[in-house]
Amino acid sequence: MSCGEPHETDCSEVLDHLYEFLDHEMPDSDCTKFEVHFEECSPCLEKYGLEQAVKKLVKRCCGQDDVPTDLRSKVLGRIDLIRSGQAVPEQDVTAPESDRPTAAKE
Repeated sequence: MSCGEPHETDCSEVLDHLYEFLDHEMPDSDCTKFEVHFEECSPCLEKYGLEQAVKKLVKRCCGQDDVPTDLRSKVLGRIDLIRSGQAVPEQDVTAPESDRPTAAKE
C-alpha cells in the first residue's frame, strides 16, 4: 500500500510497525516520523484509522473477559524465561497438562 509518492519513511516500514505505533510501544522519534508520514500519505492514514477503529471495537467487545490466574502466571513465567535467555519449553501454555502431547517413549 502506498500513495506512489516518495516519503522519508517508507510505507512498508509504517505498516510493519503500525501496531507498535497504535500501542505507544515505540520511541517518540519514531512516532514523530510516523505522524509526518500519515500527514503525507492518505492510504497509510486510512489504514491507521481502520486499525485504530478495529482495536477500539475489540477492546469494547472483548475487554471485559478475565484472564484465568493460572494462565496469567504461566505466560508471565514464560516471559521471564525468555528475558533471562533460558530455553523455553515448546508446550502449549493454554492446554491443561493432561491434554499436552508427550514425547514418544522408546
